[in-house]
Amino acid sequence: MKDKDLSNVMVIFGGTGDLTHKKLMPALYNLRYQNILPENFAVVAIGRRDKTEEEYRNEMLESVKTYSRFDIDEKIWQDLSSRIFYKRFDFNYDNGYMELSYFLDELDRKYNTQGNRVYYLAVAPEYFGIIVEKLYRHGMVSNETSWQRVVIEKPFGENLESARKLNKMITDVFTERNTYRIDHYLGKEMLQNIMVIRFANVFFEPVWNRRYIDNVQISSNETVGIENRGGYYEKAGALRDMVQNHMMQLLTLTAMEPPVNLDTESIRDEKVKVLKSLEIMTPELVEKNVVRGQYVGYRQEEKVSPTSNTETFVALKVHIENFRWAGVPFYIRTGKRMPEKSTQIVIQFKPLPGILYFKEYKNLLPNLLVIKIQPEEGVKLQFNAKVPGAGDITIEPVNMDFCQNCQISNNSPEAYERLLFDVMRGDSTLFTRWDEVEYSWRFVDAIAKAWAEKTPDFPNYYPGTWGPSEAEELLRRDGRMWWNV
Repeated sequence: MKDKDLSNVMVIFGGTGDLTHKKLMPALYNLRYQNILPENFAVVAIGRRDKTEEEYRNEMLESVKTYSRFDIDEKIWQDLSSRIFYKRFDFNYDNGYMELSYFLDELDRKYNTQGNRVYYLAVAPEYFGIIVEKLYRHGMVSNETSWQRVVIEKPFGENLESARKLNKMITDVFTERNTYRIDHYLGKEMLQNIMVIRFANVFFEPVWNRRYIDNVQISSNETVGIENRGGYYEKAGALRDMVQNHMMQLLTLTAMEPPVNLDTESIRDEKVKVLKSLEIMTPELVEKNVVRGQYVGYRQEEKVSPTSNTETFVALKVHIENFRWAGVPFYIRTGKRMPEKSTQIVIQFKPLPGILYFKEYKNLLPNLLVIKIQPEEGVKLQFNAKVPGAGDITIEPVNMDFCQNCQISNNSPEAYERLLFDVMRGDSTLFTRWDEVEYSWRFVDAIAKAWAEKTPDFPNYYPGTWGPSEAEELLRRDGRMWWNV
């Protein structure tokens, strides 16, 4: 794609928020450092705080110094910072949008950005509809001789009904093609690598099915609590904050069929098929196969109700009812205040028949394929081998371990770098299509509805543990256990 096709002004609503400070501006600097940003480019940050442009740029410099994966190069930063502008206005009122429209026209002339826009809504969800409607009202979304795209952070709605309303508001203005629902997990290097591991290796794809795989475990654990997000978390909880988006994305990429080719829609089509094949979660299945937890101390967090029944942990067992995966349980787990920070997918292969070595070695461990998403990025394969030495045969598990970010020289790109660049070039492969959102909400809503009818026993796990004991029992009753590798 020619550089001129990437030319744009990025407008960030929520320009003073944590996301902009910690992710967006460092990502833009990293792209500029690598000479990936188009020459014809500018950033307009919109916020409600009273700041001068110089103050704002200095704050962004400190953020880039703290969160960028590259050191500050003064020449590069000066070039980028000269293209960063700050405007203060309230998202609810028209005056600010009128001034913004004129200012964007000025930047088009100055930087030859041709009317192309990326509108990044780094704001609370209640502002999504307001901002989109006012951008349209003031003529900043034409998509005629130029392109305008909108980027929306999760959560996309609070349930299926609210997601549908929100989707209509946004796509009526921007269309589905120009709506980018961002899930930063999809920008992570190893998540993009899942399809390569599966489909580019002849020794994996033939065994990636119910004949050879015993179970699949998908875990995303954090050592921190909710930090300063009590107001948001009380509305979301782990089910809506993690399961509905991040965990469903990990599931679909792991379980999808090979796409007919690697274009955007073919990949998305296969992901949706997985979501459509998920076992329907009846109240009986929710009671049996879904565990929720809350860590001790959550109710004392800022902006949290002292009687809160919001879950900070979810573990569930699901089945994908198609030919490839019939009978294979998928165990999903996500929680806060866990012993380790990690996101990984563990493929546990079936044990060998009870002959030969299995007669003597009853505790022989199964073969595992571990795809490590974060903080380590890599792949580990566990298999059994003989311990060196004469005498009786002794077998123990050994690992082939590839880590792509363990060497300092391998400075893996941050997710937002890839995702921001993809928005500029119009590639929506790593963004969620509406029907993905719709089917994942259908699945999650069934769980939430069942939960609404029963009061949980909260809090039920201590910080630094692996969640409530029922989560261990969920696998133990199937003769399995969680792998923390």
